[in-house]
Amino acid sequence: MSVKSTAARSSSRGRAKRRGGEPELVQLLTPEGERVEHDAYSIDLTPDELRGLYRDMVLTRRFDAEAITLQRQGELGLWASLLGQEAAQIGSGRATRPDDYIFPTYREHGVAWTRDVDPLNLLGMFRGVNHGGWDPNENNFHLYTIVIGSQVLHATGYAMGVAKDGADAGVIAYFGDGASSQGDVAEAFTFAAVYNAPVVFFCQNNQWAISEPTEKQSRVPIYQRAAGFGFPGVRVDGNDVLAVLAVTRAALDHARSGQGPMLVEAFTYRMGAHTTTDDPTRYRADEEREEWASKDPIARLRTYLDKQDLADEEFYASVEAESDVLAKRVRDGVRGMPDPDKMAVFEHIYADGHALVDEERAQFAEYLDSFEDAPAAGHGAGSAGKGH
Repeated sequence: MSVKSTAARSSSRGRAKRRGGEPELVQLLTPEGERVEHDAYSIDLTPDELRGLYRDMVLTRRFDAEAITLQRQGELGLWASLLGQEAAQIGSGRATRPDDYIFPTYREHGVAWTRDVDPLNLLGMFRGVNHGGWDPNENNFHLYTIVIGSQVLHATGYAMGVAKDGADAGVIAYFGDGASSQGDVAEAFTFAAVYNAPVVFFCQNNQWAISEPTEKQSRVPIYQRAAGFGFPGVRVDGNDVLAVLAVTRAALDHARSGQGPMLVEAFTYRMGAHTTTDDPTRYRADEEREEWASKDPIARLRTYLDKQDLADEEFYASVEAESDVLAKRVRDGVRGMPDPDKMAVFEHIYADGHALVDEERAQFAEYLDSFEDAPAAGHGAGSAGKGH
């Protein structure tokens, strides 16, 4: 695999204008599956590598879909789907080296896949039976961060330490378009620029910060905000796995070589809900979703593979069979997990206990006990429903 780029000048030249006067973006594979060249970024992948990217995206989408179903069945408390963002995550994840360190949010299931984090660990966290479930130092993949934007500061501090140690490694911090409005992100940009930290800020702009569109988050395209802090930014087609791979690899090379931080805005789309508690039909039009469905990252790469005779039906069948095996393992694994300890939320708050916490614990315990005596809906008084 080889990548050639000039990252520092990429923010000002070398990108084709999008129609309608929209901001420029890097694209190597069109929605129609046509390969195009770019004067600032190029990439040369073997057939095996291309098929590997396709496999990664298919398997990631499959266990994401299983997670949604499991949540609907009451097996998970919550799930944040990545549907539509597979290229942004697989492309950027595969651009990292083993010694690079990754700071995710709570939706980077595809990036976790590229770092060999077992999907069952992710699902266990959303079931409430672990606090992450993996050792971040085993694969340089930090635990998921629920607090919006805070991990960007953590990544910057870590990158500053990497620079002081003189290590030849990069750091990448993931966040969404909504998080770009957080003060933590602005502070991270400032520190990274001033201290020339080897960090790549990777923003997955999926168009919607829950129910707020991007135009209510920023007056300018997100990647352009980097210039105000003194480092380069670039917008890449987030549904083009080849372009994401090329741009992220170049950005990490830029950071590792002592040139400081870089901002990558992956312009993509959240095809599903923000989380399983959300109803996107209340704030966005079906036509918008249909338009982005035509830019599907997996279909795009498959079209290219077919046009170039780089994959056959036997390959696709093997990936489908592998996804079935993964789905069964995910279902069986989650259903075999214990129920979460409902009272654990009150533990380890204060070292010596606290009167208010004790009071809240007692109130919650009384609330849970009330389900033991309440009749189940639609049944007689002799039946009892137990809350979960």
